[in-house]
Amino acid sequence: MEKDEFRKIKIIKEFEDFIIKKNYSNNTLISYMEDLYYFSLFVKKDLDKVVEEDIRDYLEYLNLKKENISSIRRKISTFKTFYKFLYNNNYMDKKDYPMVRIAYPKMEKKLPKFVYYNDLLEIINESYKDKDGSRDRLIIEMLYATGVRISELVNIKYEDIDFDNKRIIITGKGNKQRIVYYGDYASEVLDEYMNTHDRNKDNYLFTNSKGGKITDRGVRYIIDNIMSKLSIKTHVTPHVLRHTFATDMLNNGCDIKVVQELLGHSSLRTTEVYTHVTNERLKEVYYSCHPRRDKDE
Repeated sequence: MEKDEFRKIKIIKEFEDFIIKKNYSNNTLISYMEDLYYFSLFVKKDLDKVVEEDIRDYLEYLNLKKENISSIRRKISTFKTFYKFLYNNNYMDKKDYPMVRIAYPKMEKKLPKFVYYNDLLEIINESYKDKDGSRDRLIIEMLYATGVRISELVNIKYEDIDFDNKRIIITGKGNKQRIVYYGDYASEVLDEYMNTHDRNKDNYLFTNSKGGKITDRGVRYIIDNIMSKLSIKTHVTPHVLRHTFATDMLNNGCDIKVVQELLGHSSLRTTEVYTHVTNERLKEVYYSCHPRRDKDE
């Protein structure tokens, strides 16, 4: 069954409408539909007829494929949302609900990657060398200055920007709005960019070479292109620049609750991972700098 045909199935269409009404992000909707589609190909039965054993078989299949834990957790989240929807809409009885005993696998504790400031300056300098240097540099400056997600960056419109106060209204996950700020460096590049680029007809700030709204993939391509010309070992992505923003804010004394607000995290626990990064950095600096860290051999 093709994806378009799958999405026309009655319960799938109703679930899609439900997610849209919940104001979830478009990326979340796409993920839900993809997860359910590939699951349906695996089980080869109507999804409202799925039982717990089907779910477990699929999770075992994903493990054998070496799918990463975060991806498996996301799929479980999709299934929980979907089957809760089916139950609430009388598509299945409580006794048939397949997710009761399905647990999330534990996440491996990985510290977020970040870029040291000297490396960041290299990235910024290199970004200026391409034919659309002011746009590319503005992308880097804004990701680092504001800590926004890539999906939030590409959706910034001119009317969202308060140029006098150097702040931007960001619409994040679940259509929640917050205010982020940018500094003089980003402001200077923003002025240059606006003087050299025509406005997109839909008023989006960042445009592609054809004048249309730039995509997430377009931004990733720009950053990959910049990094291909540098010898920096860290795999730099838009999210790594977001991590760098948070790490540098905490390293320079910013209150963690302020960082939480600027990042748009609903839970402080999500932001707390960056305190581990700063602690690791402190330990690294201590052991490399303190004259009495080790006994002389």
